[in-house]
Amino acid sequence: MSIINPPIDDLLAKAEENPFLLCSIASKRACDINNMLRGQHMRVTAVQDVDDITTVVSGKDPISIAMDEIEDGVLSYNQGDFDVEIADGDTNN
Repeated sequence: MSIINPPIDDLLAKAEENPFLLCSIASKRACDINNMLRGQHMRVTAVQDVDDITTVVSGKDPISIAMDEIEDGVLSYNQGDFDVEIADGDTNN
């Protein structure tokens, strides 16, 4: 599997050219989308039998939705919070 659309270079530009940051932002959002859709799934299954509500609702998987949101500028991060998290996690100092 590879990222074709949106282009990986465009996504990395939105995340300081940091692949770890890009993956962190996208995975956190994908988990939020999954949780939200899981709640909708519980309500939908009471009415009809649907195996994968995510692809039924949007036609895309949660990580693709998150990557599109990053590309569109809808999803971003707080630089200050990110720097603090990195500093707090650095055990070499």
